[in-house]
Amino acid sequence: MEKIGFIGLGIMGKPMAMHLLNAGHPLHVYEGNRAARELINAGAAGHASYAAVAKASDIVITMLPDSPDVEAVVFGKDGVAEGIGKGSLFIDMSSIAPATASRICELLSEKGVASIDAPVSGGQVGAEAATLSIMAGGTEEAFRRALPIFERLGKNIVRIGEAGAGQMTKICNQMIVGMTIQAVAEAFTLASKAGVDLEKMREVLLGGFAQSRILDLHGKRIIDGNYKPGFRIRLHRKDMGLALQAARELSVPLYGSAVVAAQMDALIARGEGEADHSALALLMAHLSGTE
Repeated sequence: MEKIGFIGLGIMGKPMAMHLLNAGHPLHVYEGNRAARELINAGAAGHASYAAVAKASDIVITMLPDSPDVEAVVFGKDGVAEGIGKGSLFIDMSSIAPATASRICELLSEKGVASIDAPVSGGQVGAEAATLSIMAGGTEEAFRRALPIFERLGKNIVRIGEAGAGQMTKICNQMIVGMTIQAVAEAFTLASKAGVDLEKMREVLLGGFAQSRILDLHGKRIIDGNYKPGFRIRLHRKDMGLALQAARELSVPLYGSAVVAAQMDALIARGEGEADHSALALLMAHLSGTE
């Protein structure tokens, strides 16, 4: 069993790391927070720096909020790059800019380290149930080495292409998710104002062409007014920003994505940035006078 270093023990990283520990992998973590202490109590080894985590590991996994966070952890003082050894594998499962993923791959390759960008979809529920969709970018050889680990974390695992391809796929996923939530929020707001029973409407729509996992799960959240975060608005807004950034670089107009990003900006300005992304319905309710 390869030794794994896991950095980024947040709402998704912690259960992912626990799955690997429970599978028998020697696990190494940065001993900087309560989640790390829980893993250490469960059998993981704690270290005082990211470099030390990397030095003790055959494979290093990061699960962090944004591109600057990953770059700081990898290339900052006492970072992963200072400790990782030749022949190791670096896997970033964060959602970051495709260009950043490609740059990290290029720089680590100079140290003899292979890299995979492997962002995920499925949220906290998928992380806890080990049913994540994993979209990977990197060489076929690196992917084959990473696959047994991915199989402990997810069910739908696809190598998309070379470095950066996983991240490009993830931002496309986030565009579709964001615009679908917006569509459900608008439809539910209109129906609510017209006096339609939302539970019955959702039930019948789930049996028709409008059926989707978002209508199922987030439709129920909207009806219940349950915006406890599975995936926070501020993080989804970050991903929409990555999509718009890539679109500018490639001269692709993303009209729907730009509107959803602006809706998320409005929610963040209202202090709702920590709510679940289904809280797009809150803004619709406010704008339509149905709060």
